[in-house]
Amino acid sequence: MNMERPLYIPVILGTARKGRASENVAKFMLDETGKREGVETELIDIRRLDLAMDDEGEAIKDAHFSEQMSRADAVVVVVPEYNHGYPGLLKHALDTNLKEYIHKAVGLCGVSAGGFGGTRAVQSLLPVMRELGLVTIFWDMNFSAAHKLFDESGALLERAYVKRADQFLKELIWMAKVLRHGRENVPLE
Repeated sequence: MNMERPLYIPVILGTARKGRASENVAKFMLDETGKREGVETELIDIRRLDLAMDDEGEAIKDAHFSEQMSRADAVVVVVPEYNHGYPGLLKHALDTNLKEYIHKAVGLCGVSAGGFGGTRAVQSLLPVMRELGLVTIFWDMNFSAAHKLFDESGALLERAYVKRADQFLKELIWMAKVLRHGRENVPLE
């Protein structure tokens, strides 16, 4: 398959909280994604999106975020688990786009302070991803005890995550290529 134009796979940091352990996870996933040949990436921090809180959906669309989602071939979502769920602000941000997501791959990275690595947040997001038109890959990344996985400078301490990220990104990139080919070459009849 000819992939003359690079895949664009941004990493969304799905929390705006101060002191978020997810930030190091998002930077790690951004670095790992950026190492892939033929892939362009950037960090999208929902803290920086210009979203009104007194309305919802496409009525409050952030034009730059919408352009990023339109351009994306796949998305990595880094989602912390808060009280067995995902942040409301992440849902608020994701809901501002719809057609921009259709038939695009998404990989979910759960983050938690405890031992479950954000699994419950990931599970809660799966039906949301489907409703938005995103296609979830079958590999998740789960970062348990996230506050202990990185040193003060943000360097990863647990090297096993590099191998897991490789497996995750291989699947995401494969799915992104297949879905891009489908979007561009297979009419929906």
